[in-house]
Amino acid sequence: MSDPAEFTHTSALLAQWAGGDKRALDDLLSHLYRDIHAIATRQLRSERGLTIRPTALVHEVYLRLKGLNELRWNDRAHFLSMAARVTRQALVDEARRRRADKRSGGAQVTLNDENLGGTDTAFDALHVDDLLNELKGFDEVAAEVVSLRVFGGLSVEEVAEVLAVSVATVHRRWASGKTWLAHELLPPA
Repeated sequence: MSDPAEFTHTSALLAQWAGGDKRALDDLLSHLYRDIHAIATRQLRSERGLTIRPTALVHEVYLRLKGLNELRWNDRAHFLSMAARVTRQALVDEARRRRADKRSGGAQVTLNDENLGGTDTAFDALHVDDLLNELKGFDEVAAEVVSLRVFGGLSVEEVAEVLAVSVATVHRRWASGKTWLAHELLPPA
């Protein structure tokens, strides 16, 4: 973020919300609406089988974030990474609801060259979520990196900032995490 006034305003809203000011969340979401809407749009673009619109997803994210007022937010990147996680969870919950409503099939997520490297195939969203949880069991940092890059659309630098690790660590964990995920998702050649 290059604009110091933007950084200061976002930081002030985060501090107000953390201090118990309930209106600060409304102001913060209004202030960062375009960013959160972009996260929702990006995640929905890779989903198949879900009919929820980005604006409705943003509203769902708002309701979920409202319940997280106990958290202490470091900065804009930390808040947006949490918004990305909450968005992913909302989509997984929606996929579960849709699967329960249907006998077979569920929401699918498309992992393509842009966000995973090498595949443009639709996968079951619940299966991808399960795999990310499995990856978290043996490499929590790689799971977080993959989730923030694929579902949050964060840059390597933003992920490094959010996770408080070096850019080199993010590059290594991104390479190993996406390779592992691709290996688990794709059938052997």
